Amino acid sequence: MISDTAYDEHVEQLFEVLHRVASALRAAGIEYRVVGGVAVFLHVSERDPLAARMTRDIDMAVNRGDLDRIAEAVRPYGFAYRHTAGIDMLVDVEKPSTRSAVHLVMVREKVRPEYSEAAPDFSPPVETRSGVLLAPVADLVRMKLTSYRLKDRVHLQDMDAAGLITPGIEAGLPDELRRRLTETRSTE
Repeated sequence: MISDTAYDEHVEQLFEVLHRVASALRAAGIEYRVVGGVAVFLHVSERDPLAARMTRDIDMAVNRGDLDRIAEAVRPYGFAYRHTAGIDMLVDVEKPSTRSAVHLVMVREKVRPEYSEAAPDFSPPVETRSGVLLAPVADLVRMKLTSYRLKDRVHLQDMDAAGLITPGIEAGLPDELRRRLTETRSTE
């Protein structure tokens, strides 16, 4: 039987994990920013709740030098640090799965060697009502334009349609990323 609540259950589970990890890092005084699809979802939903698309996992930007502290901080919250297949992640020990893990992106490092830019350093965060720290839209736009996969282009289109990609953000992009933004806009 097909469940008509599967989406709601996924969203609840995703945000429960997000809040547990954010609480652990906040309690330990560890700097982080939520990036990726969850951050895009939250920014877009603030402007247009019906236009926001959920993602399947959580990405957080952290400092590589904090990994030992992060591993220690999340343990009491039910998570374990893992480095698997070149990916740093936090896995829920009760439901271990790389698909439901929190993927860690290192600030000031390239996510993949072929990327033209590193993940941005920490900018002042945007804080949700529940205290979760998000990367600002300008940083998300740079990251999405750098990785430039189909899902990244869709996230860019969603942010653009919600009016989040301002002329100031666009003007701050290097030529290659600005060209990619123009290309993404032409396919909307």
